[in-house]
Amino acid sequence: MQNRVVECPNCHRRNRVPAVADGTPRCGNCHQPLPWVVDAGDDDFGDVAERAQVMVLVDLWATWCGPCRQVSPALEQVARELAGKVKLVKVDVDKAPKLSERFSVQAVPTLLLMRDGQIKARQSGAAPARVLRQWVDQALRNDP
Repeated sequence: MQNRVVECPNCHRRNRVPAVADGTPRCGNCHQPLPWVVDAGDDDFGDVAERAQVMVLVDLWATWCGPCRQVSPALEQVARELAGKVKLVKVDVDKAPKLSERFSVQAVPTLLLMRDGQIKARQSGAAPARVLRQWVDQALRNDP
């Protein structure tokens, strides 16, 4: 598990964000919620995604996939807009064959919304940021 450096959308200070943490990451400077974007694989998916205390948006992607590269900035935009409410977990299916099999990935990108290890919504294919945001917002509204 590696830390990522993200820019605070509020004050633009760069912060290290851990892959696993209690609660949600906040800016060390202005204390606003930070976008939580992390990578996971077969060995650490449980800790990174299934034990998160917020809704998890899982991006099952591949390096050779054009639509995956197109949707990645849109997913990161959604993660920025919903900082503190959503954790974006990126899984390279070629490096995580067990997860690919577990989630029956037939096409990439495959997107999952998870809470407490349970899939709340699923979709395949790329979509623009506003469509992805609506999809995530709907899941958050339906989340108890």
